[in-house]
Amino acid sequence: MAEQTPDPELPRGVALAWGVAANPQRGPKRELSIERIVETAMEIADADGLEAVSMSRVATALGFTTMSLYRYVTSKDDLILLMQEAATDMPAPDESIERGWREGVTAWVHGIRACYELHPWLVDIPVSGAPITPNALMVVDWFLREVRELPLSDGEKMSTLLMFTSYARATGAQERDLARAAAAAGPGEITGERYLGTLTELVTPERFPHLAPLFLGGGYVETGGADPAQTPQTDDDFAFGLHRMLDGIETYVAQHGNGDGDGDGDAAASPPSRASSQAAPALDPPRDPEVREAAKRRREAEKALREAQKREREAIKRARERQR
Repeated sequence: MAEQTPDPELPRGVALAWGVAANPQRGPKRELSIERIVETAMEIADADGLEAVSMSRVATALGFTTMSLYRYVTSKDDLILLMQEAATDMPAPDESIERGWREGVTAWVHGIRACYELHPWLVDIPVSGAPITPNALMVVDWFLREVRELPLSDGEKMSTLLMFTSYARATGAQERDLARAAAAAGPGEITGERYLGTLTELVTPERFPHLAPLFLGGGYVETGGADPAQTPQTDDDFAFGLHRMLDGIETYVAQHGNGDGDGDGDAAASPPSRASSQAAPALDPPRDPEVREAAKRRREAEKALREAQKREREAIKRARERQR
C-alpha cells in the first residue's frame, strides 16, 4: 500500500494571509509590521498603479532598507497577494437579512465592483488559481449563501460565481481604462462625440449596412447634450448586462431545475425580460414542506453519489498501484 505523503505547507504569502506564518525573529526596532508594509504598498498602487509597487519603493516610503522588508514579506509576489487580500475585505451582510437570490447576487456583484472602484489596480493582478486566502474564500462563501436556495449543483453554483466574478472584473477594468483615457484626453475623445460628424460621413449604409443607422440615429455615440435623468435604466451598460445574466440563470433554472428557488429577486430594479417573465412561475413554487424535503433529499443523494464516485476513483487508483 502506497504511503501517504504529508500535505504541503502553505505558500508563505498565503500563510501570512491566514496568520499562521512564523513571525520574523528580528526586525528593525519593531517599528515595522506586515500590516504597515501592505498598507503603504496599497497607497502607492492607489496613487500610481500596480506597476509602481516595488519592494524598494515601499521600503523608502516607510523609511527602512529594502532588506528590512524581506524579513516580513519574502517576495514582491507575496506582497501583491497580501495587497489583494486586504483590498477585497468584503464583510458579508448580516444573516438576518432576507431577500431573493437575484437581489442577493446583485448586492454581491456590486460589492466586488466597489473593491475595483476603490482600488483599480486589482484588475491588473493576474488570476493564478482558485482562491485560497481567507478574504477571497469569504467572498465565495457570501455568494454561495445568496444562491443557497437555487436548485443548482455545487459545480453549477461555482460556474455561476465565476461568470459573475468575470463580469465584475471585466467591467471594472473597462471603467478604469476609460477613466484614465478621459483624464488624459477629455471625455469627447472617449465617447467619439468629437469625431461624430466625420464618422457619420464615413460609415455609409453601403459599407456598414447595420451600423450606419445607429450613427444616423445618434445611437452609437453618447453625446454630451443627453439628459441623464431621461436615460432609461437599460442604457446603463453594467446594470443592463448584470440583469440579463440574472435572467439567464433564472431561465436555466426554470428549464433544468426543480423549482426550489426563491424567485423573489429585484424585479423593481430590473423589469424581467420576456423569457424570464414566461419562466417566472417555475421559480415561485408553493412553499410546501414536501417540495423542500424532496429537494433536500435530491441534494443529499447528489452529494452521496459524488462521494461514491470519488471512493471508486480512489479504489481504482490503489488497484492500479498494486498491479505495478
